Amino acid sequence: MPDRGGGPTGPRIRAGRPSRRARTLLMTLGVLAVLGMAFTMFAGFWTDWLWYRSVHYSSVFTTTLWTKIGLFFVFGLLMALAVGFNMWLAHRLRPPLSAMSMEQQSLDRYRMGIAPYKTWLLLAVTALVGLIAGASAAGQWRTWLLWVNGVPFHQKDPQFHLDVAFYAFDLPWYRFLLGFGFAAAILCLIAAALTHYLYGGLRVTSPGARATAAATGHLSVLLGIFVALKAVAYWLDRYGLAVKSSDFKATDNWTGLRYVDANAYLPAKTILFCIAVICALLFFATLWRRTWQLPVIGFGLMVLSAILIGGLYPAIVQKFQVQPNEQAKEAPYVQKNLKATREAYGIDDTKVTEYAGKSTTPDKTKLRDQVVDTASLRILDPNIVSPTFQQLQQIRNYYGFPTNLDVDRYPKDGKDQDTVIGLRELNLNGVPKNNWINDHFRYTHGYGVVAAKGTEADAEGRPVFTEKNLPSTGDLGSYKQQIYYGEKTTAYSIVGGPQKEVDYSDDQGEKTTSYTGRSGVNLDNPINRAAYAVAFNEPQILYSGAIGKGSRILYNRTPKDRVEAVAPWLTIDGDAYPAVVNHRIQWIVDAYTTTNGYPYASRTTLGDTTADSLTATNNSRAVVAQQNQVNYIRNSVKATVDAYTGDVRLYQWDAKDPVLKTWMKAFPGTVKPRADISADLMAHLRYPQDLFKVQRELLTRYHVTDAQTFLSGSEVWEVPDDPTNDSGSAVPPYYLSMKMPDQSAQAFSLTTTFTPNGRDNLSAFMAVDSDPRTDDYGKIRVLKLPTSTTVDGPKQVQSQFNSESAIAETISLLSRGHSKVEYGNLLTVPLDGGLLYAEPVYVRGGSLKYPLLRKVLVTYEGKTAFKDTLDEALNEVFGVQSSTTPPDTGTNPPNSSNPTVRQALQDAQKAIDAGKEALKQPQGPDWDAWAKAQKDLEAALKRAEEAQTKAEKTSGGTKG
Repeated sequence: MPDRGGGPTGPRIRAGRPSRRARTLLMTLGVLAVLGMAFTMFAGFWTDWLWYRSVHYSSVFTTTLWTKIGLFFVFGLLMALAVGFNMWLAHRLRPPLSAMSMEQQSLDRYRMGIAPYKTWLLLAVTALVGLIAGASAAGQWRTWLLWVNGVPFHQKDPQFHLDVAFYAFDLPWYRFLLGFGFAAAILCLIAAALTHYLYGGLRVTSPGARATAAATGHLSVLLGIFVALKAVAYWLDRYGLAVKSSDFKATDNWTGLRYVDANAYLPAKTILFCIAVICALLFFATLWRRTWQLPVIGFGLMVLSAILIGGLYPAIVQKFQVQPNEQAKEAPYVQKNLKATREAYGIDDTKVTEYAGKSTTPDKTKLRDQVVDTASLRILDPNIVSPTFQQLQQIRNYYGFPTNLDVDRYPKDGKDQDTVIGLRELNLNGVPKNNWINDHFRYTHGYGVVAAKGTEADAEGRPVFTEKNLPSTGDLGSYKQQIYYGEKTTAYSIVGGPQKEVDYSDDQGEKTTSYTGRSGVNLDNPINRAAYAVAFNEPQILYSGAIGKGSRILYNRTPKDRVEAVAPWLTIDGDAYPAVVNHRIQWIVDAYTTTNGYPYASRTTLGDTTADSLTATNNSRAVVAQQNQVNYIRNSVKATVDAYTGDVRLYQWDAKDPVLKTWMKAFPGTVKPRADISADLMAHLRYPQDLFKVQRELLTRYHVTDAQTFLSGSEVWEVPDDPTNDSGSAVPPYYLSMKMPDQSAQAFSLTTTFTPNGRDNLSAFMAVDSDPRTDDYGKIRVLKLPTSTTVDGPKQVQSQFNSESAIAETISLLSRGHSKVEYGNLLTVPLDGGLLYAEPVYVRGGSLKYPLLRKVLVTYEGKTAFKDTLDEALNEVFGVQSSTTPPDTGTNPPNSSNPTVRQALQDAQKAIDAGKEALKQPQGPDWDAWAKAQKDLEAALKRAEEAQTKAEKTSGGTKG
């Protein structure tokens, strides 16, 4: 056998080279990996497209997508061409090579090494910088759309007399272009310099000239372009002074020109612009002079001028002209800032009224009667009673309520009634057995509204429900009760297919349903199923038999997420709230347009300004901001999300807002006119909390309109910390129906208080009319208390509550054992020149896992009461009973002529007394005895109701 070089037994195998089978396997795996990554990218794109099409906002997806693609390719191509051209030009301008030095000899092997791959290397470098530049440019799609669609504000800045639109829409785009130009110039300069060095155009250690004439001319032009761009930057910096932030006096985010800006920085920027233009021309002149001597001198002069004129001179002006007479120098610029800031945040029409802080009516009966006329004091705190709703109205473990309920108003007997409302949403943690079918096919939705009177509680401190049970019944009438979209609904569901859903359960058993809405994405298409299997990392979506004809997948189910997705140019208020509108449950979401480019208007950070004691414990209530730092904000859009279909509708609320008009040009047809808002929906709209919190924060400084007062800092206020919460966060604003001194009737309002900077006494009270059906909607009223007298602020009032021995003793009694006392919202109401405070007190503990209203604290002008009911507390504070209240205002049951009813009511009163006695045991509340008393009470009231109904029927039959 001939020798094949592999030894006596076979052919020799070349070491390190895989076999054909291994190469085929590796190639197959590589192709599969590429296909897998490609399909993963396709799945993300395809599912996004399907979702936007399902909510009928496909134009948002396509406009955004094509804008990003356009910016990516245009700017990526520009950068690639710029860098590639300069590398090619540097290579073309290379000198004839001769290995005359060690430096050139060492570079020669690199030149020889890359010679076969020069074209590929050029393409690789240009592609890389193009991809990076394109990706960066694609992220500027909002800036581009604002620039190309911008509409004028018809307001001019006081310094340059340009329309505000220039600063809000144009200047950000020009700055992006400038930044892109700088990046391109620097990259081209680096690429050209390296190429020239590699091919001998630049020399570092070789004898003779350091650069060839061609290299000198090429690099000088690039340097000239860089310096020319710097000249443009100096010119734009002049306008940038109008939107420049700095720390100044009472605000950390002062914006606009000050004396030193107008008289030092502004002329300095103009001079530096001229110097930079001359310097750029000197660099361009090297094309003829072939020397860098003059350009280098010019560049050095520009740097020196930037230090002296742009840095040292303004410091001298500030030190020797401004500081010796600061108030006089800064006053005109502060006045401009005051005016612009108040306009930008919509607080320019704020009505500030001097308020005595002390009652002027000696007639206590008249004063007591005024309470009823002045405010509907809401003793049901929506931020406390969610566990109570949960315990009394959850009904099934797979339902739940949000941590914070909402306040709305519904008509009752022809009059609006403040109502605490929550939805019985799906809670997957309570599903009997968690598995894929149960979590995503069977348990898919919540069911029904639960609502209670805001101003009342029953004899045992429970909410007085106006809508309750399962299915929900009550004052709200008939409506579609299934809740497929809600604040707690974050998991996806697959509905409408062969698998039936649990609708709700009652005493007759489990009811099933199948979703009939058109929401979600159809899964009939196998491509869709595969895409969602990849997108949700759930392969069962691809092959599960539970998915069939008609199956639809629902996701992006929280109201804020849906509004943010269909309008990515809006900032979303942290508190979406539900309302029954036109026989459907609608989530109402307030949305804002913002900008960071309003000249002279001071900036605010939305995340910080809108934080309070509620957001500290519930992150879901935080604002969803596209731009966290802003200096202009408008509640320009009201949005609704249908709880059953998920339909999103955007309504134009502020028809004058130029930012909204600009976005409506960019996304035509996405925002409906205000006229499309139905009367039923209008009745439930309200002034948004996050806007109010931003405005109140600005008003701590900008309630003054005089520059001298602003500069002195003597009138600075602050938002007090929540006295009922240990988080150390700001007190949240509260909704309630009340009447300000200049109003003739109660109006649904949003209120807050202010204290002086660094002190706890009250300095002002603020309210805004929150009912859009009134002409005063959005009108901000501030009652300013005198500085000559001291009126207790919220923290002092809470301390007064806690320090009175009788109250402290009762609180101690209520909190014995495993009980816990929880303080509700401390409401403040202006009353006859004074301030009335009211606060509900809840007790949670023992066998009860939910809070019940036990007491009400009321104080007015130093007199405090701590009673079982609001009426009792008010009567004690004023020393009289309201003439408009029936004599029997306590918890005693009414009398009746029917002996059976009368006996039942007497038994009910005994049960009430027994319940109270059980709570007052020396060793702590006897919760078992209390629970027995509640059962006796319910039984007695049921006997009374049955006897009364029977008597009424008998009476009716006799009359008939």
